[in-house]
Amino acid sequence: MAKIRLLVDTDIFIDFFNSGYFEAILEGKDFDIYYSAVTKKELLAKQGLKDSEKQAILYVLKKYRIIPITQNIAERFSAVLYEYPEMSKEDALIAATALDRKLPLITRNWKHYRKIKGLVLFGSQIRR
Repeated sequence: MAKIRLLVDTDIFIDFFNSGYFEAILEGKDFDIYYSAVTKKELLAKQGLKDSEKQAILYVLKKYRIIPITQNIAERFSAVLYEYPEMSKEDALIAATALDRKLPLITRNWKHYRKIKGLVLFGSQIRR
């Protein structure tokens, strides 16, 4: 059986780090996990982050595939922000990454993303 490819939103990683939620997805063998460069930035930019926490985050992220911001993603980002000006830049960049790579996005913040045309949300009704 083919693995399910997923782009993981920052909130999912935060829940995983804080409480172990979503372990079945992040540590399971049924998924190929990707994340946006902006997710890495968001995770490491938390104020008060201890060096040991930073190292733990980097260690976990090494297991997964980072998607850098390419010219195509930057262009999609601009289009998403133009069409949905109320979105945060970080959310728009994550959405643009999912759209460009044709990856379903797993997030708990489904209301941030649900209006975006063409974006597939994985587990859009997920609750902790």
